[in-house]
Amino acid sequence: MSKPFASTGETRVKQQTLEVLADGVYAVTAEGDPNFGAVEGEDFLVCFEALATPTVARRTLAMVREHTDKPVRHLVLSHYHAARVLGASAFEPDVIIAHAQTKALIEERGKQDWDSEQGRFPVLFEDPDSIPGLTRPDVTFTDGLSIDLGGDRGELQLLFLGRGHTSGDIVAWLPRHKVLFAGDLVETQAALYTGDAYHREWATDTLDRVAALGAEVLVGGRGVIARGRDEVSAAIAQTRGFLTTLINTVQSVHARGGDLREAFEAAHGALEPQYGSWPIFEHCLPFDVARLWEELSGGEHPSVWTAERDRQVWAQLQH
Repeated sequence: MSKPFASTGETRVKQQTLEVLADGVYAVTAEGDPNFGAVEGEDFLVCFEALATPTVARRTLAMVREHTDKPVRHLVLSHYHAARVLGASAFEPDVIIAHAQTKALIEERGKQDWDSEQGRFPVLFEDPDSIPGLTRPDVTFTDGLSIDLGGDRGELQLLFLGRGHTSGDIVAWLPRHKVLFAGDLVETQAALYTGDAYHREWATDTLDRVAALGAEVLVGGRGVIARGRDEVSAAIAQTRGFLTTLINTVQSVHARGGDLREAFEAAHGALEPQYGSWPIFEHCLPFDVARLWEELSGGEHPSVWTAERDRQVWAQLQH
């Protein structure tokens, strides 16, 4: 009996939990589903991630509204994947901010990625008819952008630390509190999706720059919140370990002239003992291996995932 495609067999909506990380700094986790962050300015709110649909986003924002009624001035997109951005309209933000490469990805593959992700992970796309269309940023940057939070609240730094999960990932860094919203550059006890990744750059220079910030609290794209230097270091190490193991096993098969199916089997065998019980491991791995194989074969820019290509790769590689 074949496995259900991607995460179509998952039907339970995960329980969301809001945690106060510091004065006016909030994170909402969801048992391994996408995380969300919010930071209070003097008279406004900055939200980090927009989630998959306005219906999901409104429910998440309602949890923050139990602590503050400040209007959302800035909505920050950590990167482009449909499940992270299509809920934007619910926030009614003054400005949507993203990296310039994220804007380019939206224009290049926005609708295909939307169809792909909704097909792979329908439980995240609650009430898809509430989505008014593609989310596009109003403001973009290439290296960094700072938001003055006003009063004595300091600043929120939006930083591009290198290519990784996509070509346009950014993090949100609060130097005053040493709190880092890392997006999908770091996952905390959740498997990695690398279908649009730059594996070798992510596993080395990009994660080195994440670690160099010296965060004492880290909110990854999925999973639990890492608190304290030891937990933050462990989260970064787990992310790096997943990438390094994936690279080494797939590269070995590629170098000896093996095929994609062999590479998948090798990667599954190497990763499953440590990561197999973590959220979305089985869902992601076929797409992870396919992208890395493309990268090792000279494909610098990730091919566009479509609903049809998803099914083809799954049928070829599912374990």
